[in-house]
Amino acid sequence: MRRRRPAARGRERAARRNEKVVGVLGGMGPLATADFYTKLVRLTPARTDQDHLRVLIDSNPKIPDRTAGLQGRGPDPTPHLIATARTLERAGAEVIAIPCNSAHAHLAAIRKAVRVPVLDIMEEVAITAAALTPRPRVVGLLATPGTTRARLYHRALEPRGIAVLDPTPAEEAGVVEAIKAVKAGNLGAATRERVRQTALALLQRGAEALVLGCTELPLIIGPQDAPVPVLDGTEILAAAAVREAMPPAGLPALRKEGPPQGGDSPEEFSPSLRRSYPRTSSAQRHPVGVSQPARRR
Repeated sequence: MRRRRPAARGRERAARRNEKVVGVLGGMGPLATADFYTKLVRLTPARTDQDHLRVLIDSNPKIPDRTAGLQGRGPDPTPHLIATARTLERAGAEVIAIPCNSAHAHLAAIRKAVRVPVLDIMEEVAITAAALTPRPRVVGLLATPGTTRARLYHRALEPRGIAVLDPTPAEEAGVVEAIKAVKAGNLGAATRERVRQTALALLQRGAEALVLGCTELPLIIGPQDAPVPVLDGTEILAAAAVREAMPPAGLPALRKEGPPQGGDSPEEFSPSLRRSYPRTSSAQRHPVGVSQPARRR
């Protein structure tokens, strides 16, 4: 067995000293939070238990429904989101991830309430979409009405020259029913088919990629369901958490400031992304979290 060189071991130890504790503001819903943590573990470069990150998870399903709050049909979840973020900060979290898309409508308030960085799933997905080759001109959005009406993905993607195609009200209703089914533990064929039909309708109207804009959706739809790239927001966020918590030795975890540029790619936007977004092909690059359709034989 080849031994690692002393210099390599030294760089690895230095990188470990720079590690941050990851806080997960979860429970929205619990199964989606479990999926996020599983993906974070799998994306972590580790050979032993001790190589993995320390992760603090506050799975708080008592946070009021985010979509209902945004639509004025329920209580404002902002105080609960802030309280949970502060709990994570007090417990030692040094960077926070929120595996819930609609909760990001309250991201500014959460960031203002804590002193540690809070990741933005929409920005991470937008960076990833812009790095695809070829870059999609239009993506189809599968999400809750709260996320869609708040235009969270529109604001992240449109400055990068990527238009967002929303489902029709009837299609959106089918997606919502599927999300509710996942939250109730139903991952069966009927649940999957509801989302698949909406995805195919978006493709027929011109979508060149799909954004899974609700963290329940990656549990029931994937590359086998569409002939275009499928962007899994949960996995992309998990990769970002690893990137920020495990910066290579000598590189800061902080992201470059300023508005996104048309040529943004993971490597250009942040040097530390090189670790979290491996190249899958010498001919074509696809970041972590982007499922490619299987090739037909």
